[in-house]
Formats: sequence, C-alpha cells, structure tokens
Amino acid sequence: MWAFLQHLSFWDWLALGTVLLILEVFGAGGYLLWIGLAAAAVGVLTFVLPGLSWELQLLLFGMLSILTALYWWYRQRSAVRASDQPNLNLRGQELIGKVFVVHQAIVDGRGKVKVADGVWMARGPDTPQGAKVRVVGLEGVVILVEPVD
Repeated sequence: MWAFLQHLSFWDWLALGTVLLILEVFGAGGYLLWIGLAAAAVGVLTFVLPGLSWELQLLLFGMLSILTALYWWYRQRSAVRASDQPNLNLRGQELIGKVFVVHQAIVDGRGKVKVADGVWMARGPDTPQGAKVRVVGLEGVVILVEPVD
C-alpha cells in the first residue's frame, strides 16, 4: 500500500476521476461529479508538476473535493427562485375566487359545478341547478363553494 501511495501518477488520478464520473451517470445526484472533477484536476496538476508528494496530492484532492462540493451546493441554493406562477400544477387553486354555474343541484351539501369543459364535485350550501356559485376553497378534488348574491 505504501509503495502504491508513494508512486501515485497522474494516470491514477485520471482513472479515479473517470470511475467517479461513470458512477455519477448511474444517479448519484451530482455528488460524485464534483469529486470526480477534483480527482481529474489533481491528475492534471500531477502531470504538470510530477514532483508532488503523495501527501500533497491527497491534501489537494480533499481540498478540491470540498471546494467543488461547496460551489455546487451554493449554485444549487442560489438557483432556487420563487415561481411567477405558483399555482401552475395546482389546477384547483386557480379556481378559487372564480364564479361558475351549478351543474347538478347542491343538496345536503353535495353537488356538481361546471368548470370550463369539465364537471367538479362541490360542497356548500344547498343551491339549485343553474345558480351561480363562487369557489372559496378546495379539499382534495372537491371544491368548496358559496352562492353568489
């Protein structure tokens, strides 16, 4: 083992970097990408400066791994932005506040409301068919309505 460590070459670091990058392809979520790039960078440094001791090579690898991982973490954190359309995939949320026509009379708190080209189950006070209601909330796939005055 000591003999291997004392004779680390740039090929060893490039091979390690390649293995880590291949493992990243199988779904490590970005973690091995940066460590693999750090290993490749140490390989390049070892090629340019062949007299680097194995201790310094390992130290460089550790430092570069931490720096690149922190860089990745910082970039991921800064990339998260509030959406300009927060209800994009929440179709029911965009219905709140809108007025629709009762499709099937609301009796005993249950009925159906016509929304665009579809019909949604609704809960609210008893309301006859054809009356207008406003959506005030959502419980799963059931919209909560109140009569429009």
